[in-house]
Amino acid sequence: MQEPEVVETKSPEAIVPDMNNQTGTITKIQPTVQTQDQWLKYGEVASSFLATLPEYLGSFFNKYRQPLVTIGLIVGAIVAVKVVLAILDALNDIPLVAPTFELIGIGYSAWFIYRYLLKASTRQELTNEIATLKSQVIGKDA
Repeated sequence: MQEPEVVETKSPEAIVPDMNNQTGTITKIQPTVQTQDQWLKYGEVASSFLATLPEYLGSFFNKYRQPLVTIGLIVGAIVAVKVVLAILDALNDIPLVAPTFELIGIGYSAWFIYRYLLKASTRQELTNEIATLKSQVIGKDA
């Protein structure tokens, strides 16, 4: 059987002349003019994009201001809740702090019930205070 002849074809870009003919010497290959022109084109495209970026971002923010602010507030609230929960978890790991907080909470609950919920007149006072606070927050009488 005959073995087929293999003929290697090399493109001009793939052929690298033996420039490093001595051990320990490195010769730099000079970039072609075409490569430099491509880099200049890429630089011009990037420069024009960066030049128009502030105008684009400004118009985008003006167009979608309300949804962006809403999303920002939601993300901020989630981060705040996570931070508060992490702080409370760290405080609960300290001995005697968790039982102290529980006693303070039980004491405040007992005082609130005694002060506002036992008598009809104090319940009416609490209702009036809540209505006043609600009108201050909302901005109109409900």
